[in-house]
Amino acid sequence: MIVDVITIFPEMLEEPMSASMVGLARERGILELRVHDLREFTEDRHRSTDDYPYGGGPGMVMRPEPLFRAVRAVQDLGPGTALVVFLTPGGDRFTQQAAHELSAAERIIFVCGRYEGFDERVFELADLRLSIGDYVLTGGELPAMVVIDAVTRLLPGVLGHEESTADESFSEGLLEYPQYTRPATFENMSVPEVLLSGNHARIAEYRRRQALVRTALTRPDLLDHADLSDEERALVDDVLEGSHDRD
Repeated sequence: MIVDVITIFPEMLEEPMSASMVGLARERGILELRVHDLREFTEDRHRSTDDYPYGGGPGMVMRPEPLFRAVRAVQDLGPGTALVVFLTPGGDRFTQQAAHELSAAERIIFVCGRYEGFDERVFELADLRLSIGDYVLTGGELPAMVVIDAVTRLLPGVLGHEESTADESFSEGLLEYPQYTRPATFENMSVPEVLLSGNHARIAEYRRRQALVRTALTRPDLLDHADLSDEERALVDDVLEGSHDRD
């Protein structure tokens, strides 16, 4: 996969995107990351990327001219046609499902906003607008890195075990079950006996149940779209009823 990032702060991505799984993917040639300074696509002596908003109001708005030049120039770098993704609070919520869909792309261009946002006309360039949550950051660089990390770890050959991505939080619409490692007992807290039993069927059943309970208690909204059996739905209803009683 080739990922291009357009930003006015290219230095923000250098170190984080060279470490951990993203760095490993780059070393293995699975991911090619190209970062572009938006200021290189300006034409005034101040290298301006923003201006005052029409109609008044606080803050500055990112100008359309350099963004159009940048996206078109980066598109022309090839190979092929890239998916253009704008990081903006008004975008669609980024989810694990969205990460899986993006991981199928051969090439993506991420456009990072700043200030009070983009001139609305630049969204003519967008194939997708994404938001990583209901809060405001100072720019799109951190969201871009979040999305790149989530997508990269889904690429074949990045993780040591391919099943790692199929058995974790959000992969089936549920939060992941509790995990334990050695020692079996620590400060009078013991690992559940079932996990030490070697009975894989019982372990799978236990983990599924724990994932359901944890999701019901912490993120019940996820259960609306989860594929549950009648027995599992009854369990979830009991957990939810119990949590309401405690309230």
